[in-house]
Amino acid sequence: MKSILLHVNDTEGCEGRLQATFDIARAFDAHVTMLHAVSYEIFAPGDIYGSAVAAALPQIREQAAAFRARMEADLANEDVAWEWVLRHGLPEHALLEYSPLSDLLVVGPRDAGEADTRASAMVGTLLVKARSPVLVMPEGQTAFDAEAPAFVAWNGSSEAALALRAAVPMLKKARSVSLVSVSEEKDRERFDFPPVRGAEYLSRHGIECELVDIPHGEGSVADTLFHAAEARKCGLMVMGAYGHSRLAEMLLGGVTRRAVTNPAIPILLAH
Repeated sequence: MKSILLHVNDTEGCEGRLQATFDIARAFDAHVTMLHAVSYEIFAPGDIYGSAVAAALPQIREQAAAFRARMEADLANEDVAWEWVLRHGLPEHALLEYSPLSDLLVVGPRDAGEADTRASAMVGTLLVKARSPVLVMPEGQTAFDAEAPAFVAWNGSSEAALALRAAVPMLKKARSVSLVSVSEEKDRERFDFPPVRGAEYLSRHGIECELVDIPHGEGSVADTLFHAAEARKCGLMVMGAYGHSRLAEMLLGGVTRRAVTNPAIPILLAH
């Protein structure tokens, strides 16, 4: 893993997310591309000639330049190879443009200005369309221990298998790996890939893992997974995204939506 794409914006959690990403870059001797997307799509009712937008542009550009100058000053002495990319438009569009040649895409759990109870539309779009695995950093995360125990959420789906495969470089660094299933007996019968298949795949990459079966309690599957990961002091969770349709997940809840809305630990997802 040598190319990391990091979404940066002028929000409270950005600096911590950057420092955690740089920890990953140091562990893998990787290059970090920091992408700052500035959207000029301002909704101004009745502004049919775009005069309000035109008046706001200088201030938007000035704020973007000040943010970049502040961040670059803080990064002057970092021992990580990095570059700054400024793009105009929606963040998800810019990130998708850069994702095909990125080994990992790092984002925060919510859109700018949104409450912590609302799922990020940007993250949802990236999970479905990005050409690289997406690592969602929790708000307040300021470091990343690449050697901390890792937790793989396994439901036997092809999405879980894809996430497992994408996470191999990070799982190799972890001092222990748990491959964990939360299911009823009837669910196991529908597994496309039983847990032992995931363990066999990891073994071919020189990764030993513990197979764990956790009973589904009264809480949500996502809460059960996070509690189990925290009990094992894990620093990373790996999960397949949107095992059912994304529309069903967004309307009805679902493990993916709950997990990415307010993750307890960094969570790597692939779809």
